[in-house]
Amino acid sequence: MLAPAEQIFWLLTLAAPVAAVSWVVTHEELFRELQQFSKRESRQAPTTVRRKEFYLLTCEFCFSHYVSIGFLALTHFQLLLPGWRGYVVALFALVWIANLYMSVYAHIRLDVKQERIEIKRKETALKEKRTA
Repeated sequence: MLAPAEQIFWLLTLAAPVAAVSWVVTHEELFRELQQFSKRESRQAPTTVRRKEFYLLTCEFCFSHYVSIGFLALTHFQLLLPGWRGYVVALFALVWIANLYMSVYAHIRLDVKQERIEIKRKETALKEKRTA
């Protein structure tokens, strides 16, 4: 079992790739077709179970649970307690930290997008002023 400081280091470190994978699969252009298919199936699938299964691929919070399980299987990271209880604590802690990371990223991304829109608006106004 790792020392508490090492556990916190690993928790914060493992949460970053969990957040990255969860965000990319649920939001980025690379997986656009999967996202569109999953959104459509989450609304129109014939059974409730199938709708819920596909919803899990559209929600970064939901998907991060599965990504966390994958990273825990790869790393055997346990938090605070030995054995299966340590895996359960690590799972929910990883999900929580990863979703904090994704929230910060989403806010930064929104700020950047707003700045780009503002710059474009100012450039357009400047061009119109020059041509007038």
